[in-house]
Amino acid sequence: MGVMEQHALGMAAVLLKAYEIGDLINHSQEIGQYLDARRNMQDSEEVQALIRALDQKKRLYEECQRFGHFHPDYHAALEEARKAQKALDSHALVREFKQAEESLDDLLYSVSKMIAHSVSESIKVPSNQLLPSSGGCGSGGSCSGNCG
Repeated sequence: MGVMEQHALGMAAVLLKAYEIGDLINHSQEIGQYLDARRNMQDSEEVQALIRALDQKKRLYEECQRFGHFHPDYHAALEEARKAQKALDSHALVREFKQAEESLDDLLYSVSKMIAHSVSESIKVPSNQLLPSSGGCGSGGSCSGNCG
């Protein structure tokens, strides 16, 4: 068997394992909670009305944003969009969905990190977290503490 055939067989085994991991994730508690929360949010007329209101306010703001601060309604449109976003974010079903989404994201990150670090500890794993929990400066090395 040639090198190419061995590589193809090795890649097939890796892909098979990836599908197995995907199946395990699809049957996890995190996926169940995420799907339930999403369904609850989609079935809620109250949440859907808040989403439509936010979309309307965002469209108005985007129209004003074309002219920036010089548009007479710019600041009012921005404030209305923020209020609509806050109203949506404060709804219990939306909070529940965002929590379930975060738990699922944590699970996916943990699995990705485990796979990456089983290959090499130096492999970087992307995360949806705004602020990194650890690590050095942006260079990938350890931080010397002289960043700023």
